Amino acid sequence: MELTVRQMDVEEFQRQRQEVLGQWETGKEVNFEDAVAYHKALPKSKIFAEKLAEGKAKGITFAQPRAGVALLNEHIELLRFLQDEGGADFLPSTIDSYTRQNRYTEAQAGIEESAAIGRSMLNGFPAVNHGVAACRQVVESVQVPVQVRHGTPDARLLAEITIAGGFTDYEGGGISYNIPYSKDVSIESTIKYWQYVDRLIGLYEEQGVKINREPFGPLTGTLVPPAISHAVAVIEGILAVAQGVRSLTLGYGQCGNLLQDVAALHTLPVLAEEYLAKLGYPKVMITTVFHQWMGGFPQDEAKAFGVISWGAVTAALGKASKVIVKTPHEALGIPTKEANAAGIRTTKQVLSMLKDQTLPMTKELALEEEMILAETRAILDRVLDLGEGDTAVGVVRAFQAGVIDVPFAPSRYNSGKILPARDTTGAVRLLDFGNIPFDETIKEFHRERIAQRGRDEGRDPSFQMVIDDIYAIGKGMLVGRPRG
Repeated sequence: MELTVRQMDVEEFQRQRQEVLGQWETGKEVNFEDAVAYHKALPKSKIFAEKLAEGKAKGITFAQPRAGVALLNEHIELLRFLQDEGGADFLPSTIDSYTRQNRYTEAQAGIEESAAIGRSMLNGFPAVNHGVAACRQVVESVQVPVQVRHGTPDARLLAEITIAGGFTDYEGGGISYNIPYSKDVSIESTIKYWQYVDRLIGLYEEQGVKINREPFGPLTGTLVPPAISHAVAVIEGILAVAQGVRSLTLGYGQCGNLLQDVAALHTLPVLAEEYLAKLGYPKVMITTVFHQWMGGFPQDEAKAFGVISWGAVTAALGKASKVIVKTPHEALGIPTKEANAAGIRTTKQVLSMLKDQTLPMTKELALEEEMILAETRAILDRVLDLGEGDTAVGVVRAFQAGVIDVPFAPSRYNSGKILPARDTTGAVRLLDFGNIPFDETIKEFHRERIAQRGRDEGRDPSFQMVIDDIYAIGKGMLVGRPRG
């Protein structure tokens, strides 16, 4: 299959479909016509895109946790608890690590071991192994829409089974579920895999079934400058819309500086709409999702609730459509359902208190927005140039050239040359630009902001700042300043 942004043709899709559905025995349960009828019978309250559109119109920020365990009944019990005790507006089914790597035999062994010893031996819900009927049980057991959350480079079979199973939102993308998660999978391969997923969703859309798509915004979750994550989000949005997706939720991971994070949330939909229009795609529904802090957490629960609350403040003031909630057990491992529900309730309390408040457009906030727009456009315009107008071709060449470069990513297809660090206010800047195509005005802005921090701390800007910043929040700070 040739790499191109153009919509996948019917013959290629059907050829792949035979292969995909044969990857595990539950693929035989997928029947497209039956799945369309099932979705059309769902109440509006269980359709992700419908609830997001309603929230967008009313200016509501919804709260959603992460959660998933190995066994069906226990997974349903967990989701009901987060709905009833946590007050979750949306629910996830976070998929286990074996399924993410298409290792369904090991996932099956994990299910059997979990049943034998009475607790989950998988770090998520193995939806492929459970199959279509089990997924429908999950959807029918709760009152709110359910999303598939995972981290899968080749998510084709998972998409077939979970969407046929009634899930109305599917997370991820060919860049965001490759570069931060895999070492040796090529970007060209994952773009093609995810074009299949998006074409599948486009086929449902053509039958009147709304499936929302959510590219994964935080990427590595470690000091990712807004322009990098925005560029990836917009590209994955373009690739999805080209295959027929009509409802997009674009994501951004909290950096920690309130003005920069609010500016990022303001600019993300602006950029998406701008580039979709520029490339001649139809107008689609665009919403935003804000991920609470994805880096290291304090072990102390009270301090962890402080980090969670700060994320909730930012989501509310940035007017995100949805916020992905962390738990007070982030530093300790997989949270209890009680801790997970507590994180949701904490977040919802803050969202409720701030729902009628906005952050005034100050000179500094306007400057942050201006810089994010300029930086992201510089990257996206170069991607389109490299692809000679074809976004899919351009993104592969952009990674080869280091035009897109995700900090601290394991993928060997990522340059790994840029070096982010915080300025003295905690905003994420670039200490080393690698091959990111910024002009001198943008570069000088970054250099001066980091130089000011160096003057404030009495040290020269260096890699030590980066290390200090990575561990800072776990130690009770945002900026990793020298002790004493």
